[in-house]
Amino acid sequence: MIRRRHLALAPLALPIATAAAQTGDWPSRPMRFVSPFPPGGAADLLTRLMADEMRAPLGQPITVENRSGVGGTVGSEFVARATPDGYTWLMASTGPFSITPELVRLNFDPARDLAPVAMVAGVASVFCVHPSVPAQNLAELIALIRAQPGRLSYASGGTGSATHLFVELLLQMARLEALHVPYRGSGPSITDTIGGRVQFICDTLPATLGHIREGRLRAVAVTTKQRHPSLPDVPTVAESGVPGYEAVGWYGLAAAAGTPPAIIERMNAEVNRVLAQPALRERLAAQGADPLPMTPAAFGTFIAEDRARWGGVIRTGNIRPD
Repeated sequence: MIRRRHLALAPLALPIATAAAQTGDWPSRPMRFVSPFPPGGAADLLTRLMADEMRAPLGQPITVENRSGVGGTVGSEFVARATPDGYTWLMASTGPFSITPELVRLNFDPARDLAPVAMVAGVASVFCVHPSVPAQNLAELIALIRAQPGRLSYASGGTGSATHLFVELLLQMARLEALHVPYRGSGPSITDTIGGRVQFICDTLPATLGHIREGRLRAVAVTTKQRHPSLPDVPTVAESGVPGYEAVGWYGLAAAAGTPPAIIERMNAEVNRVLAQPALRERLAAQGADPLPMTPAAFGTFIAEDRARWGGVIRTGNIRPD
């Protein structure tokens, strides 16, 4: 009987031993964080910030690689094809995970080929108008758009970008028509809004806050559920006559599918521990970002719901890539 008991337990012990062998000495060498966008943007800044913070708790050097192109999908696919050993990590975000797969056919599927690891932060956006536009708040801007269907123009960082879909969501919910003017990135779109060539824009708080404070843009509403501490006097879209509106860009770590669960859980725990530190929270706040710690499972559910939501906006608006 004893011999049979040992034989029965042996198959169960093998996977446990294998998992321990895979993860017990992790990390034992340097790793890399991949930003799928060019240097200088929010994704790149957050990637470098998290790499700086994670070196000490993980006890290994971390390098940052920028692999930009096609709305963040080039770098995302690179990580999806990487060896799933816990040494290559992606700074995932709204565009390549929630929007682009619903807009174009990709060579990979983020939901299948990448594993959610840890949410890092949400980044608020803000609706702004050029100072010449006679609208002091979003309700007045909505009235102007409604009075001139299809006449007022708004800039975005490109068709299908978050800066496009955040406005499209407002237009759909409020039943409005406005002229979309896409640019190749947020920088040019903000520049032309400041120059008065388009009337309004919705872009991230980090990208617009300086212009708002200098009076080059007028903030009329933030896209978050609550008012943002950086602009406490600016109401939310929901407060401004569009109840239920909320749109927040997000950033978090992902890894190639097949990465051992024990490694994912360890990285998640270390990220969440770092996000709880007051000094890091202050650094994130300076970038207009709010920490959003989650378990890997909760992060995966969040991404799936976010993708379904923006897929609905894309289909309702019949949005197609340029």
